Amino acid sequence: MSIEINNESGVEIDEENLLALATHVLAEMEINPLAELSIVAVEENAMAELHEKWMGEPGPTDVLSFPMDELRPGGGARGDAEGPADPALLGDVVLCPQVAAKQARDAGHSAQDELELLCTHGILHLLGYDHAEPEEHKEMFGLQAKLLESWQEVRETR
Repeated sequence: MSIEINNESGVEIDEENLLALATHVLAEMEINPLAELSIVAVEENAMAELHEKWMGEPGPTDVLSFPMDELRPGGGARGDAEGPADPALLGDVVLCPQVAAKQARDAGHSAQDELELLCTHGILHLLGYDHAEPEEHKEMFGLQAKLLESWQEVRETR
């Protein structure tokens, strides 16, 4: 996998851990190892601008995903059910560590755990998952929980 992490947030984040998580998620989703992903951490004002521009909503959010090539886990381009997904530029996952830290406090876990959850969530959006409808929500959040659980097992052995 070619995964680039760029921290523009002014907050120290565990880039090595996010890289390992993203690699794990993409491997579990059977994405071609030649696929490319970008993860960017930005500060609250930059995230608020992106949120307003692309989602039409005010204020910063926790994560945004900007897909590039349309992929399907384990199945190549959409409509092709044979073989692993072709190598492609997946897109960008944009995280806001400041928002993540606030959410982590409210949820009673670490900011790193929240960033891992948000990164996984963002990658699933890049892969075409959504949660607008109840069935989609159940599928996406179930898969997210499964991926984070398997990541915790891997992380404990690292």
